[in-house]
Amino acid sequence: MPQSVSSKEGFAALCLRLRAKGVNNPDLLNAIEQTPRHLFVPSDFSGNAWSSRTLPLECGAVMEGVDLSAILIDLLKLKPSHRVLEIGTGSGFTAAVMGRIAERVLTIDRYRTLVNLAQERMDKLALRNVIVRQADGNVGLQGEGTFDRILITAGFSAFPRIYAEQLVSGGVMLAPVLGEDGVARMIRLVKAGSRFEREDLFDTPFQPIVQQVAQTL
Repeated sequence: MPQSVSSKEGFAALCLRLRAKGVNNPDLLNAIEQTPRHLFVPSDFSGNAWSSRTLPLECGAVMEGVDLSAILIDLLKLKPSHRVLEIGTGSGFTAAVMGRIAERVLTIDRYRTLVNLAQERMDKLALRNVIVRQADGNVGLQGEGTFDRILITAGFSAFPRIYAEQLVSGGVMLAPVLGEDGVARMIRLVKAGSRFEREDLFDTPFQPIVQQVAQTL
């Protein structure tokens, strides 16, 4: 899909920022380049499409900056054979990028409006291996089997073991856990047999998870 000059410049600037942070996976960068960021950003903020700023979305939700989205995907170390679960669809940009690398991506959000908008974007980009559903991310996702990678973009008060159990052996999960100061710190969990290896990473701007699906939005 052709890119505008501003999109090309924005992507080039992103590549420079990511490489300065040690992110230089060519498959990831290609996937980002092939995913038109402007389709996912509210029109009022189109000028910030390629920025590291957190942007507002419909339903009071927010969209993480493109830098953070790329860094999280890089930490997952996706492979073409992977099944991925994402909790917190938001605009759908992160799921769309992952869908260009992994075999299948299932992404859920509590807001019907966000789910519908994200599905429209997946349809427009012909990303048929990305499935978008409305669901309550606070209670786990039963009946979907196990996943190679799980990405959570809403803060839990404690590490969400309910999702850790859905990881295959060798699987990786990223999840923000809220500290006493209310800041969500990204945690990386690797499943090794019946054990879990945990690594604390960095602070994130993710909001606390909200129970139940939204009834009106």
